Amino acid sequence: METLKQTVYQANLDLVRHGLVIFTWGNVSGIDREKGLVVIKPSGVSYDNMKSEDMVVLDLDGNSVDGKLKPSSDTATHLALYKAFPFIGGVVHTHSTYATAWAQSGCDIPNIGTTHADYFKDAIPCTRPMTPSEINGAYEAETGNVIVERFSDGPSTKGIKDINAEYTPGVLVNNHGPFAWGKDASDAVHNAVVLEQVAKMAYIALGINPKLTMNDELIKKHFYRKHGENAYYGQ
Repeated sequence: METLKQTVYQANLDLVRHGLVIFTWGNVSGIDREKGLVVIKPSGVSYDNMKSEDMVVLDLDGNSVDGKLKPSSDTATHLALYKAFPFIGGVVHTHSTYATAWAQSGCDIPNIGTTHADYFKDAIPCTRPMTPSEINGAYEAETGNVIVERFSDGPSTKGIKDINAEYTPGVLVNNHGPFAWGKDASDAVHNAVVLEQVAKMAYIALGINPKLTMNDELIKKHFYRKHGENAYYGQ
C-alpha cells in the first residue's frame, strides 16, 4: 500500500500545482482493487504540511485499516463511486472555479468543442438537487448515490440521459461542485484539470454566441480517435 499512498499523496499535491484547489478544498483517492482498499487524503490537512504517511487507508465499507488521521469528509462519496463503477481507479473532488459555477447553476456542461470531445463523449452532467432527507441523513453517501443515479438514466434539471460513466469521467453535483475519475489517481486528476478547462471554455463560448451548435460527427471523431478499440491517437 505504500506505493498507492505515495501516488495518492502526489495526486493531491497535483491539485494545487494545477490550480484546482485553495486551502483544503479538494481531495483525491485511489483504490487497490485486488485488496479492496482505498487510500484517501486526510480531512482538513493543509497541502503544505501533508506527507505521504498521512494518507488514510480504508476498506470499501469505510473502516480504517491504516493511518492515524481521519479520512476526508467526502470519503463516503468516493466509496459509493468505487462500488458503482468497477473500472474506476481514482476519484477527485474539487471546488475549481468554472466547474463549480456550472454546478451551482444546476446545468450540464454541453459538449460544444473538440477539446471537450477528446475527453468526454457527452455533456458533463449535473445531478438533480438533493432532497432534505438526503442532506440531513448520510449526506456524503447520498451525494455518491445521486451521482450514480445520474449515470443510471436518472433525472436532471436541464440534462441528457444514457451517459456512460467510463466515457464521460466527470460530473457536477448540483449546488456543490465537480467530481472526476480515471483509471488511477493521476488519471483522475488529469480529467479534473480538463473538466475545469472545458467548463471555462464553454462559459466563454456561450457568452460569445448563446446560439452556438456542435457537429455530432465531430464529437464522435475526436472521442473515438482517442478511446475504444479503434483509437489511433498517440504512440
